[in-house]
Amino acid sequence: MKWRGRRGSTNVEDRRGMGGKGLAVGGGVGGLIIVLIITLLGGDPGDILGGINGGTEENVPYEETEKEKEDAQFVSVVLADTEDVWTDVFQEEGMTYKEPKLVLYSGSVQSACGTAGSSVGPFYCPGDQKLYIDLSFYQELQNKYEAPGDFAMAYVIAHEVGHHVQTLLGESQELQDMRSKLSKEAFNRYQVRFELQADYYAGVWANHAQDMNVLEEGDLEEALTAASAVGDDTLQKKHQGYVVPESFTHGTSEQRKRWFHKGFKNGTIEGGDTFKAKEL
Repeated sequence: MKWRGRRGSTNVEDRRGMGGKGLAVGGGVGGLIIVLIITLLGGDPGDILGGINGGTEENVPYEETEKEKEDAQFVSVVLADTEDVWTDVFQEEGMTYKEPKLVLYSGSVQSACGTAGSSVGPFYCPGDQKLYIDLSFYQELQNKYEAPGDFAMAYVIAHEVGHHVQTLLGESQELQDMRSKLSKEAFNRYQVRFELQADYYAGVWANHAQDMNVLEEGDLEEALTAASAVGDDTLQKKHQGYVVPESFTHGTSEQRKRWFHKGFKNGTIEGGDTFKAKEL
């Protein structure tokens, strides 16, 4: 991806070295959404819940390496691109796009959804409309998930921004509302559609990134590899040796690739209604 020397976002908040502070469990979006959504990329909800019941904030001196500085710049440029793309897409639909904040953290972080450790991976919290990323995940994506390349990481960021788009369109609240109305298995199926829609929106961004002439040869393949690497079936086979389809919450590798690629082909919000799709 051609990103060096390009505009970075002003919506990046650097909390690296600040640590996190526990929150009391509430009955609103906080405790629930953090468990439902940030399991993207194989995160364990227990890692989050363990830090929610109180705690103290720690400030540790943070020294940024050259690699981390470069990764932070890259993330900022990708976020800026999503801002440009979604501002235009929303304007075409007669709407106004509200830019999210992106929080860089190390180790653990406090959000409106609770306190999360870096092991949960990048996540989006609708309660404060912020994305949270520990840059160490960049290496984890390459090594643990075998999805190398800068555009693989760009896909991850675009997916989380996709959740922000869902929040602005009211779809995140619909997910919350469905929780008490459905059985666990039925809700899982609903959540799969929710996550695949975020993949579709990530593809919409990639479509416009291509029009901006910032994609390089192999970028699309890097994104598709990343989408495949975080499919529920692939992760379950890797972690436990077998799959349990009724427990899927994000979709199979094939589904995630398909919906990302569909968004890439369409480049518009239309066509991304996974909730009405007969086949995923």
